[in-house]
Amino acid sequence: MIASIAPFHAIAISREAHALAAQGRSILHMEFGQPSTGAPAAAIAMAHHVLDTDPMGYWESPALKERIAQHYQDRHGVSVDPERILLTCGASPGLVLALTSLFAPGARVATARPGYVAYRNTLKALYLEPIEIACGSTERYQISADALAAIDPAPDGLILASPANPTGTIIPAAELERIAQVCGARGIRIISDEIYHGLSFGDPARSMLEFAPDAVIVNSFSKYFSMAGWRLGWIVVPDALIDAARARMGNLFLTPPVLAQQAGLKAFDCTDELDGHVDTYRRNRQLLLDALPALGLATIAPPDGAFYIYADIGHLTDDSLGFCQKLLRETGVATAPGIDFDPVDGHRFMRFSFAVSTDRVEDAIARLIPWFQAQAKR
Repeated sequence: MIASIAPFHAIAISREAHALAAQGRSILHMEFGQPSTGAPAAAIAMAHHVLDTDPMGYWESPALKERIAQHYQDRHGVSVDPERILLTCGASPGLVLALTSLFAPGARVATARPGYVAYRNTLKALYLEPIEIACGSTERYQISADALAAIDPAPDGLILASPANPTGTIIPAAELERIAQVCGARGIRIISDEIYHGLSFGDPARSMLEFAPDAVIVNSFSKYFSMAGWRLGWIVVPDALIDAARARMGNLFLTPPVLAQQAGLKAFDCTDELDGHVDTYRRNRQLLLDALPALGLATIAPPDGAFYIYADIGHLTDDSLGFCQKLLRETGVATAPGIDFDPVDGHRFMRFSFAVSTDRVEDAIARLIPWFQAQAKR
């Protein structure tokens, strides 16, 4: 039997948004979690140099792996052997490598609901069973140690994200430690998606490696490093999984692009420029939070990181996809429907991405306020 995979509705929203733009409409793209900025200037300069001097081929950069290992030592106080790091073609193949290295078909893997749409659908595509744990505003839309302890029987695995998509909430260090303890006691293998690390508006996010040394970490250059189109990421695996993960990487994906690897190594030296993007996201976040009362949106979990606001629109609709389509067609603001992230309750939620320039956020707010107020009067 071929696995049935639900569509990623935000992609359809984006496709329509681009079609409207081609017709001359003014479109503001807040539907995807991708920075509107490009790669750091020094990384682009390195890419030009590589294009001029290197014929390239299948290759995995030892220097980049060593630099990533140094990052864990500097940022998290964790020693990681560079051989435990596999470079990937972005975080999505990294998730596939992690899941296929850890679990056989039929294994049960827990995730938070709401959560990133590809967790559920990748699990299904690999014939694994997603166990979605409902997480509401009381839990700040995040999974907890108590919720994991209550699952009977215990799942085989857990996919964790902090900061999370679609909410941007961060799990406190004490709770991460409790989650690690529950997973250790119950034999639950942890995959920690840390793709939004570096994008925090208060205390920085903690790596699960600090609490569970055998966790598998998935990360990418797409978010903080502003290199989504370069398709470069990495995973960190425990010693026992190195051979299995490497065999899968080599057979399924070969290596990441050489050009991206060389540019990515240089991007680690560009923190001033990249932290400037975070300052922009911080301003955008506050602008949207300040505008929420005028939009009539009261139920959110203020994001600690990433670049999203996930809002309850249940007083306006029970069809988030139709609502986002109508919003796009009438205002030109593209957003993501909650059903991508929560197939049960997502019909009453939507997600705004504020990974755009501040002037575009201001323009979006000016369009959104009168439109939302008009919907409330109907």
